[in-house]
Amino acid sequence: MRKLATWLQGDSLIISFVSIFLGLLCGAVIMLMGGYNPIVAYSYLFAKVFGNMYDLGETLRQISPLILTGLAVAFAFRSGLFNVGGEGQFIMGMTGATIVGIKLSLPWFIHAPLAVIAGALFGGLWAAIAGFFKAKRGVNEVITTIMLNWIAMFLANYLIGAFLIEAGQQRSQTIHDSASVTIAPLLPLFDNARIHWGMLLSFGCVLIYYLVMWKMKQGYEFRAIGHNAEAAKYAGMNISKSIVSAMFLSGMFAGLAGAFEVLGVFHYQPVATAFPGYGIDGIAVALLGMSNPIGVVLAAFLLGSLTYGAAGMSFGTDAPPEIIRVVIGSIIFFVATQGMIRFVLKRFYPKGTGKKVM
Repeated sequence: MRKLATWLQGDSLIISFVSIFLGLLCGAVIMLMGGYNPIVAYSYLFAKVFGNMYDLGETLRQISPLILTGLAVAFAFRSGLFNVGGEGQFIMGMTGATIVGIKLSLPWFIHAPLAVIAGALFGGLWAAIAGFFKAKRGVNEVITTIMLNWIAMFLANYLIGAFLIEAGQQRSQTIHDSASVTIAPLLPLFDNARIHWGMLLSFGCVLIYYLVMWKMKQGYEFRAIGHNAEAAKYAGMNISKSIVSAMFLSGMFAGLAGAFEVLGVFHYQPVATAFPGYGIDGIAVALLGMSNPIGVVLAAFLLGSLTYGAAGMSFGTDAPPEIIRVVIGSIIFFVATQGMIRFVLKRFYPKGTGKKVM
């Protein structure tokens, strides 16, 4: 709790809020240049998110995978790694859950958890490949994870087309009902929005992230290696083992996100022609949340709401929904250029802006 209090009172929160404001301001300027009223556009965006129970449920559903992929990237960041392979790990998580959901026939209390575990393991093992090459051969994990993203997409498409395809469709067969993680009792409350258990378990993963990273010996080693690998090695820590373990655990979070999309949202896996986008957005969530567990949740709520609400903005004002991607990109740009924000803040807020955020 002391770490959380420090984060909430420190520069990280200030810089995040300033970055959000500047990102929204950039979006407003672009809308004005295009002849759109930004106040009206943002009001329609807000109404789309909170206008009715269905949209609220779908917004929460949009936020869930962002929390998990954000945790995946944040876990790697804290360990001194840059996992940009969330897309591939997400897809492999979908594939693992799809295989178990279609090929096995089990009671629901075994089938659904087993499919979720399979998705997490597929994602974790896929990330561990990059960790292995980093630990044993010194290959930069950014390169390997990017390459593994493409391999994952085409491998998943091959497996679906060869073994799981629905006749006449560009998707897999539908998973068995026993593998579904939909929360049926809540569907009427949210007007049949796609509410599922992954939305609740994603918050459990936030707690797991905190406990592993700050309350366990292995988490201390992860953070020590992230701060200074040479000092950690001198202290007797097994660098290679920690790198592989950190990437595996990071990939498990992204794999869980993919598993819940199959088991709770679509109930099948489409043949992919492009990346889902959650892995890239997870990087934005981790950066905006400063790799802090609560920060990741808040950043996921912001980006998820902006993404889902973009449709309402487009419908109400004819403003293109791509403007929201500009807003999100601008927010991340300002987060990444912390030095510039610090310089501005010191002119108006001279106290408390001297310490390092990341």
